[in-house]
Amino acid sequence: VSEEYKLVPDTLYLTVNLIDRFLSGNYLEKQKLQLLGVTCMLIASKYEEVSAPQVEDFCYITANTYAREEVLNMERKVLNFLCFQLSVPTIKTFLRRYVHAAQATEDSLVDLEFLAKYLV
Repeated sequence: VSEEYKLVPDTLYLTVNLIDRFLSGNYLEKQKLQLLGVTCMLIASKYEEVSAPQVEDFCYITANTYAREEVLNMERKVLNFLCFQLSVPTIKTFLRRYVHAAQATEDSLVDLEFLAKYLV
């Protein structure tokens, strides 16, 4: 989904963080995990992207498995559970600090970011 809509890496990192934080305090049926995933990506894209995909785009990418209302309902659940706390450190935050502390070049950050995708 991230590649399909050409989202910035920070959106993917925040998506994973939102999913992890939501699941740490909620039980979710296996059938609803995809709904949670696209919903968290919707939230993250609204936060990180200059021009975020619309709710309908996320419904379409799931072959219309979920209706617009289901995605919006899940969005409310996630945001309420997280108390709207979206600004959190991500993998990229730590990579930037590490590269800065190591006095490495900007090219090193790009390389590390590429390699970090395999850790996520």
